[in-house]
Amino acid sequence: MKKTHFKRLSIICLIVSLLVWLPNIIFNVSSQLWVVTFIIAPVGIVFAALIKKNSLIIANTFMFFSFFIFMFFGYIVNFITDGNP
Repeated sequence: MKKTHFKRLSIICLIVSLLVWLPNIIFNVSSQLWVVTFIIAPVGIVFAALIKKNSLIIANTFMFFSFFIFMFFGYIVNFITDGNP
């Protein structure tokens, strides 16, 4: 496959990883769809690594760890506000 195909596939994986968080973050609807990031993001990392595109590797890696990042910031906000949003 050509490099452009790998780049497109990596970008698609990144966009899908972002879109699965929309129900939880923007619409405040409890959805388990975010679990898909644990499957899609590593695929995007592999495609980005094949074309040696560091920005896509970092972005997909960020999305792979997004659950832990959101939990960290959620606990910090909860601590600062004493549980009162």
